[in-house]
Amino acid sequence: MTKRKLGTILEFAVPVLLVLGWWAISVTSSSFYLTPLDVVLVEFKNNWFSSRFVTDVLPSLWRLFAGFGLSCLIGVAVGVIAGSVWWIDKLLEPVAAFFRAVPAPTILPFAVVLFGIGDGMKIFLIVFVCVWPIMLNTTQGFASVDRTMIETARVFRISRRRTVLRVMLPSALPRIFAGMRTALGLAVITMVISELIGSTNGIGFFVLQSQRSFALADMWSGIILLGIVGYVLNALFEFIERRVIGWQVESKSAAA
Repeated sequence: MTKRKLGTILEFAVPVLLVLGWWAISVTSSSFYLTPLDVVLVEFKNNWFSSRFVTDVLPSLWRLFAGFGLSCLIGVAVGVIAGSVWWIDKLLEPVAAFFRAVPAPTILPFAVVLFGIGDGMKIFLIVFVCVWPIMLNTTQGFASVDRTMIETARVFRISRRRTVLRVMLPSALPRIFAGMRTALGLAVITMVISELIGSTNGIGFFVLQSQRSFALADMWSGIILLGIVGYVLNALFEFIERRVIGWQVESKSAAA
């Protein structure tokens, strides 16, 4: 068996074991809170293969992609500047260290006052949480580019703009993608948090309403959907990452 096939088997082994464990325990349990798996799956089909997909799932995905996309644009742009100009890096470093330590729920009241309870508040909250890992990783990626490559570009009189785009950016891409991967997970979590306050739709809103009304099968169906969304987004991100910087992974493997 090849290493790749074994990795694929192991990747699906834990979810399968968790599902089997849930089914085995829920069948024999009399707990009100441990809803049988078959009931949850029925509610999952009823909830998410219906009009609720349009009313709850699509708005959540829109906020998620809008917030994550803006985070990538802002984080990479500021990170490129900070990584290229040392004094800007020193200027932004304490600011980033301060704000990245602020939990999303604590900034939620400020976001509500600033933007109201609409999509603007939710997107702002996602950007606030996700922009820091992208910016810091981009800064570190640009700052750690081999100076010999930069000096060689200067010797050949390559412009500063072309040096940044053709020399520094490709070298920094692995760290940039690492920051984006971290931010993507934070975006899903923050999306749910933002939908718990003053929202009228979204997956997070649905889970909260189900919990408050003790519709536990519905609640679990929402939680499972969030897990599926996170898994699919991570798989999609890995695919894009391999397409963009797969050559770096292959070159490192060949060198090893």
